[in-house]
Amino acid sequence: MSRHDLQPKADQPHVVRATVGWDRPLQTFFAQVFFRTEDEPDEGEALIWFGTEPGELLTAEAAIAVVAPYVEVPIGLAAALDAEMHETIGMKDGQHQAAAKRSLFGSIH
Repeated sequence: MSRHDLQPKADQPHVVRATVGWDRPLQTFFAQVFFRTEDEPDEGEALIWFGTEPGELLTAEAAIAVVAPYVEVPIGLAAALDAEMHETIGMKDGQHQAAAKRSLFGSIH
């Protein structure tokens, strides 16, 4: 799995951070935006979270589009995410990942 933490835009004081990355076992990119809450003022709570289902976000651009209104998006982030995804082509699930997929989704695919 890859993970990139991104800093909030200056006009988004309620945002703590956002995260995008590639989840090889689920074959999806993911995007999270963490907002300050009364219970979690410093760490924030992920109130926006996509990429929890297999194949939910198929492109790096789709993941970036989720977080772009809230954070500064570095130049080259989409290319880095695509490269990280391509590095995992051909990798197979380990025994525990396969068992978890069967339990959660009824299949390892």
